[in-house]
Amino acid sequence: MNTLCSRLRFTAIVAITGWSVAICVQQPDRVSQLIAEGNDYSEKQFDNQKALDKYLQADALSPNNDEILWRISRTYVDIGEHLPATNDEEQEKQLETYQKALDFANNAVTANPKNSMAYCRRAIATGRVALFKGVFSVGGLVNATRDDCLKAIELDPSNAAAYYVLGRSHAKLVEKPRIIRWPLGLGWGNIDDAIKNYEKAVSLRPSFIMYHLDAARAYVENDDYAKAKVQLNVIPALAKEDEDDDQFRKEAKELLDQIKDK
Repeated sequence: MNTLCSRLRFTAIVAITGWSVAICVQQPDRVSQLIAEGNDYSEKQFDNQKALDKYLQADALSPNNDEILWRISRTYVDIGEHLPATNDEEQEKQLETYQKALDFANNAVTANPKNSMAYCRRAIATGRVALFKGVFSVGGLVNATRDDCLKAIELDPSNAAAYYVLGRSHAKLVEKPRIIRWPLGLGWGNIDDAIKNYEKAVSLRPSFIMYHLDAARAYVENDDYAKAKVQLNVIPALAKEDEDDDQFRKEAKELLDQIKDK
């Protein structure tokens, strides 16, 4: 009897151990599948809520995974950008969404301080919060955006998004004269660096409409209409890679019409 019981216990332990090993083997595959599904919703179908649902499921299975965390941050920014903001309540909800994006980006950086995209997404989320609150009233956030872009580029010199956000930061700052910005610690912004970083982003990802459009705007700001036209004339032939590309095409056409005789 004792021998039989021992055998039964051994069989049960083997079965449980085998089941546990099978779960451990299957879980990474399930996480990868959820990330891939989230990417498809985010980058192909432009369904941000479904993308978020997939990433959150992956996060539940694999906590503190930087690749999941920065994607969740990206999705909250995408959601926030398309929320209505016509009254105080709606604006508060939008700000809360950007803050969630920032929280997840912070977590991504903590989880892996060597992840270039984690810093880039933190820069984007920080920039969104700064724009919401008013760039020239939150100089510390703007400087943090710049610093994260530079760190992202240091870690991965091919990170097109980091160059773009850095260029956009420069472009936003030059909306006010340097003499006004300087006491705020924002004197570093200049149009030449905006253009340089936009050009780098375009060279790394020439198929992305938004990069061409904002590069063209910077060229117009610098009175370089010929180069602006080059950027704008590329856009009609590019495929849709962002949910806002239809609007960007419209804006590009309007800008091209404005400068056609310059």
